[in-house]
Amino acid sequence: MCLPGTMEAVRANGATVSRRALLAGGGAAALTALLPNDALAQKKKKPRGRVVDLTHTFTAGFPVYTGDEPVRRTLKNYDPDGFYSQEWTFGEHSGTHMDAPGHFVKGGRLTPQLKPSELVLPIVVIDISSRAARDPDAEVTPDDLRRFERRHGKIPRGALVAMNSGWARKLGTPAFTGRDASGVYHFPGFGEDAIDMLIAGRRAAAIGVDTLSLDNGPSTSFAVHNKWLAADNYGLEGLANLHKLPPTGATATVGVIPWEAGSGGPARVLATY
Repeated sequence: MCLPGTMEAVRANGATVSRRALLAGGGAAALTALLPNDALAQKKKKPRGRVVDLTHTFTAGFPVYTGDEPVRRTLKNYDPDGFYSQEWTFGEHSGTHMDAPGHFVKGGRLTPQLKPSELVLPIVVIDISSRAARDPDAEVTPDDLRRFERRHGKIPRGALVAMNSGWARKLGTPAFTGRDASGVYHFPGFGEDAIDMLIAGRRAAAIGVDTLSLDNGPSTSFAVHNKWLAADNYGLEGLANLHKLPPTGATATVGVIPWEAGSGGPARVLATY
């Protein structure tokens, strides 16, 4: 029996051959001669893509911007129950998670209303880690976006624009929240002017950060949250491993649960390239 598409490939090449001839002793050799070179190459070589997990392990005590940290307890155990399961208590905005438009915007879309097509999108990585190492309150600026585009081309419409500040490596240390003696957070985020550019000029669909908030730590106005989510876009916070991605050319898949009336929620975020 022929491989799927064999006869079609032969006909497309302008040749004819019967199934009986293919099944005869010299059929394989004849087929090799008739098939186009690119078709044979596709049979031999399959691209081996890479998958990068942009998600932190969801743990009890994972830092949160506000509210209680996640708590877990063993609900059932192998002995005496014969199986193992846990019970978790956590807010929607815990761990690596999504902010849906309705998180800040009354009447904005909630997680069940997000289309599956919005959750698979190109991802570009804006690296501000050098500046953030010097200034924990650093923001992504329009200059950062323009510099990126000079090197890598225009940010695609409908993209996830992710900030790599190097902050993910600080998880598990006080520097991750950067909270000072007066209770003020210190970590990088997007700047309002960059958000204006991404909304009006680039039509990006999502932004992501490797910190606790889309706005930088000391923000009190949450201008980025208010402006970005009001544009019917979503955000991702607490991303991991952004340094493992190329600046452009990867695709992100955002596995958020469509919680009933969800303002967001923990998400498994994967990137492939």
